[in-house]
Amino acid sequence: MAPDKKPADSNAGSGKAAERRSNHALREVLDELIDHVRKISRSRDDLPQDQSEYAQERLEWLADEVWRLTLEGDPVE
Repeated sequence: MAPDKKPADSNAGSGKAAERRSNHALREVLDELIDHVRKISRSRDDLPQDQSEYAQERLEWLADEVWRLTLEGDPVE
């Protein structure tokens, strides 16, 4: 590896990597958000208006949930 390149997992052993592994609720919601965005992206031209509106509402709810868990943390912690 070139000296000016960082390894792919440059956060290994850092607080950020440990936080990602320990905040399971946030990780789950982020995974769900990513999955939802991918589904919307694949079908955006074929979604009827009502499904498009629901997809947008769900996207906003998931984003709000990510924000809440980022600020407050997992209540189980």
